[in-house]
Amino acid sequence: MSESFMPLSGPRFQTDPVRLYREMRRDNGSVAPVVLDGDVPAWLILGYRELHQVTNDPVLFSRDSDLWNQWEHIPDDWPLLPMIGRKQPSILYTVGERHTVRAAMISNALEAVDPFALKRYAEEYADELIDGFCSTGATDIIAEYAMRLPARVLAKLYGFGDDVGGPLVGALNDMIDGRERALAGQQYLAESMFGLLAEKHAEPGDDVASRMLQDPGGFTDEEVAQDLMVMMAAGHQPTADWIGNSLRLMLTDDRFAASLSGGRHSVGEAMNEVLWEDTPTQNVAGRWASRDTHLGGRHIRAGDLLLLGIAAANGDPQVRTDGSSLTGGNNAFLSFGHGEHRCPFPAQETAEVIARTGIEVLLDRLPDVDLAVPAEKLTRRPSPWLRGLTDLPVHFTPTPAIGGRI
Repeated sequence: MSESFMPLSGPRFQTDPVRLYREMRRDNGSVAPVVLDGDVPAWLILGYRELHQVTNDPVLFSRDSDLWNQWEHIPDDWPLLPMIGRKQPSILYTVGERHTVRAAMISNALEAVDPFALKRYAEEYADELIDGFCSTGATDIIAEYAMRLPARVLAKLYGFGDDVGGPLVGALNDMIDGRERALAGQQYLAESMFGLLAEKHAEPGDDVASRMLQDPGGFTDEEVAQDLMVMMAAGHQPTADWIGNSLRLMLTDDRFAASLSGGRHSVGEAMNEVLWEDTPTQNVAGRWASRDTHLGGRHIRAGDLLLLGIAAANGDPQVRTDGSSLTGGNNAFLSFGHGEHRCPFPAQETAEVIARTGIEVLLDRLPDVDLAVPAEKLTRRPSPWLRGLTDLPVHFTPTPAIGGRI
């Protein structure tokens, strides 16, 4: 097997990641050596079974980033620090019993969300956004809709006022893209969360932030703020990309053409296929080996960073032997993670309600929506972490706004 370290960057993560992961698997097996920004080494897990193994063993493959053997080489302005942080008091880096208690706190706060209120917020914010462009006959679905809707709904659920959705979207995108504005985006998001908690201490409400503050686990404001940041980042951008990627599939694939004239059942099928074939969450950082071990025929040293190759594992030919697309009820994809650090089930449900509602409302309001450019002209953001479109230009018959606000 090759020992060449492939940069985890470059245009191929945009243009054809499926072929890229296939070539990496051919040359390296199920675990490939890669380098991050600044020539920082890591391992990318490409195999479905290997990813299961790593996520099922939180002792050997820990979420404790203090174990990393590369910290002495990481500068203070490293753009990936918001994604691979040190001593961050968030649930992402908490292990053991404290993680279990903390995960329960988050799940309980989300489970208490009224499902009817969640769907109503999603519908009403979707209508409000569509009102902003429906009379023009054309728009960019990504910038004007998909990138705005999840943050608006989540901000409402968490307890923010209606005026914060736009700035939070920009900060989240900067942080997640891991480039020169990443640290500034993280700082803005943190300041917003601490401001929210100060308001909820003074005047608690029926919202996620207030319930987290009232949890009997005795978590500090720092811990709650960090977890809200994680929840906002993990809930917004992947959901926005889920909306965009699903609509791209429905607008470019003949199998879903009927859905644009009322066959609503195809929305769920498109969303499911996207999680297998075009998952928003491509790669996740990460796990750290707590001791020397072997994985996929590789010698992993204590402190090595392992990146979870969600997209590559979903396409592993050992579990996808026939290579066919999966649009039915097969939910064995790894798009929400696996093991004790997987996305909490109430958070998955929230993301699915927002995404599905957003797609359905758009198709109801603009039933003849169609691409305004050839499908091959659509491009992706330059990120190996999250896969989403840079834009999705469409045209449709202009319709009047319906008005009304939450």
